[in-house]
Amino acid sequence: MKLFSRRTPLRASKIDIKPPEPDENRSGLAIVAIVKNEANYIEDWIKFHAFAGITDFIIYDNASTDGTAKILRQFASLNITIIPWNMNLSSAKPKMILPRQILAYCHAVCTFGSNFKWMGFIDVDEFLVPKDSNSIPDLLQKIGPFENLSLPWRMFGHNQHEAQPTEPVPFAYTMAAQNQLGPLLNFKCIVDPCTVTQVSTHKFRTKKLNNQTQNTQGKIVSNKARTGSFVTNEHIQLNHYYLRSKSEMLTKMAGSAVSGTHPDQRKNAIETKAQLIEQDPLRDQSALLFLERVGVTSVEDFHKAAV
Repeated sequence: MKLFSRRTPLRASKIDIKPPEPDENRSGLAIVAIVKNEANYIEDWIKFHAFAGITDFIIYDNASTDGTAKILRQFASLNITIIPWNMNLSSAKPKMILPRQILAYCHAVCTFGSNFKWMGFIDVDEFLVPKDSNSIPDLLQKIGPFENLSLPWRMFGHNQHEAQPTEPVPFAYTMAAQNQLGPLLNFKCIVDPCTVTQVSTHKFRTKKLNNQTQNTQGKIVSNKARTGSFVTNEHIQLNHYYLRSKSEMLTKMAGSAVSGTHPDQRKNAIETKAQLIEQDPLRDQSALLFLERVGVTSVEDFHKAAV
């Protein structure tokens, strides 16, 4: 079939960019996320990362109607940039959808990247957990100079919650899948934005590494070879609170994905992951252990702590 005769549009899975020139005073880590109606969880996510030493957030608001942006504006001590991002773009020839999430990432790198040493690209159900330090930026400094760091998902289940719990996410969800492989294995990245030449959701290309990436132990492989011994949770663990409660999972299955995945395909993927996560989960208290180290030992501490 010829490319231009397709009835179903293609979807761009990656977009090439020209990396920004670094500012001579650039420093620190900015977290980039695209959100839609995350009022129930955005406070937990922001506070946790603030406890971990992150002060800069670039949030692309995909037409939220639940007050997500209002909650974000309450964190006056943090540098939170909120960008309206209700975009539905496609090219005419060839007919191709340009995913809003990848476009948001491209915009973040090109517009803000010159100011930062690193940019991390995660979702609001993903938490960066320091394993042997109280600061994510300090850990990145210890890992050493890098262009492209891949962090594997650590997938968390329902924790027997039928409906959304009242506790903050790290307290409510402590049971994770035993394995990080198959459908449960994917990655999010922290990159040097001034080296990025190609952007995708789960992988990047950079100037020197090209289509290679490294883990927190310094091992370098191609993006396609991120399996086996490359998968490590040392230094930084990426907790993916994927299922949340059972009722929230059902709502998720009935909704649409920011990636534009077909609803039936998305529903099947969620069900498959849920079965694997819930087969025989293990207790994982990495997030709680970190919070204890910074003096947050209870739900009350978490709610009262100022950031």
